[in-house]
Amino acid sequence: MQGPLRTISIDALSARVGGELGISEWFRIDQAMVDAFADLTQDRYFIHIDPARAATTQFGGTIAHGFLTLSMLSAMAYQACPAVEGTKTQVNYGFNRLRFVAPVPTGSRIRGRFVLKSLDVQPGQRWQVIYDVSVEVEGQPKPALVAEWIGAGFL
Repeated sequence: MQGPLRTISIDALSARVGGELGISEWFRIDQAMVDAFADLTQDRYFIHIDPARAATTQFGGTIAHGFLTLSMLSAMAYQACPAVEGTKTQVNYGFNRLRFVAPVPTGSRIRGRFVLKSLDVQPGQRWQVIYDVSVEVEGQPKPALVAEWIGAGFL
């Protein structure tokens, strides 16, 4: 995926403050992905990479790293959140709030839900958004992750 799949004018985006921007497709989090993330980040804690040992825990099997779930937000946002027309570049500015609420069992599917909390157009052709984001686990009552995510763009 190369980036946002659709665009919107800054005025049209402003009119959507307080509303849901979109929901991503489902992404399967399989053991191969978890293992690759463990190798990449050097986080090889057994609950992520040892199915037999993880089966003896309260999780009943391996679970995805919280940071793997977090890292999937970019791909989810590309699907769910439009880019602002005329933007030269958009950057991740950080988080005001982030919680890992529930585990993501390996083999499950997750998707992101994005609500536009605020949009601030600033002098110097810069804008900033805050999204309320949740990452849902298919078939689970609680989200895996909830966050207030800040992005900025430059026109």
